[in-house]
Amino acid sequence: MTFGLFLPSQFACNIDESTTNKENVPVIYWLSGLTCDDTNFAMKAGAFSHAELENVAIVMPDTSPRGDDVPNVDSYDLGVGAGFYVNATEEPYAKNYQMYTYVTDELPALLESQFNIGKHGLRSIFGHSMGGHGALTIALKDTKKSWVSVSAFSPICNPTKCPWGEKAFKAYLGSVDAGLVHDATVLLSERSGATVYDEILIEQGSDDNFLSGGQLLPENFVEASQKVGQKVTLNMRDGYDHSYYFIATFISDHIAFHAKRLRSKHAEILALESFRE
Repeated sequence: MTFGLFLPSQFACNIDESTTNKENVPVIYWLSGLTCDDTNFAMKAGAFSHAELENVAIVMPDTSPRGDDVPNVDSYDLGVGAGFYVNATEEPYAKNYQMYTYVTDELPALLESQFNIGKHGLRSIFGHSMGGHGALTIALKDTKKSWVSVSAFSPICNPTKCPWGEKAFKAYLGSVDAGLVHDATVLLSERSGATVYDEILIEQGSDDNFLSGGQLLPENFVEASQKVGQKVTLNMRDGYDHSYYFIATFISDHIAFHAKRLRSKHAEILALESFRE
């Protein structure tokens, strides 16, 4: 699968095959939304100058597999461009649509082994809409402390309760109930008071038609967070919709949010390595 990668200039030598002593690069994974591919964020979000300033890499995987042999349907919210960041179990999608494993295992392994990016859990994750759903669920499902922090723009927070999620889970997993393990609100509710992240940051536009249309349901996620004691900052932004103009306006805040936590994690890693020496 194709992915995009921004590497700050400080770590440019990491993509040089002749470099033997590559520094461990902190990285933020960006997961895009429905109909997007690996290029939308790179072209529209205006994120790279902020990532350069904070010295963090950004990796941008595609939203689904692609190719002539990849099953697809004539629908913007299912099939190509709409992988929903799950491992499909149902035909005809099971062979190709293994997006959860790709984002959590395959892509990190490649970045770590080839470029020394994100080793020892030096990575964070964020996303938009379907990608916000992916970021939240991947972070909340993690049991290995693989992610330092998580944030989202206009995420699908409770997909088993919205049309997008119901359609995707039925097609990819066989039923809506099978999607409960990929529902951020459900995952958070089941934590029984356990706080995994110091804060989860969410941006939401007040004029988002998918918010008013019942697709996003951030209020359900916030309610669940309050019950289990997980701090969630939900910034309702007046006048903003679901577009990349919204993302571009607040992307610097999210990169700074993750970079601060990645620096702290990096310091811990370096201190541990120094102790072992």
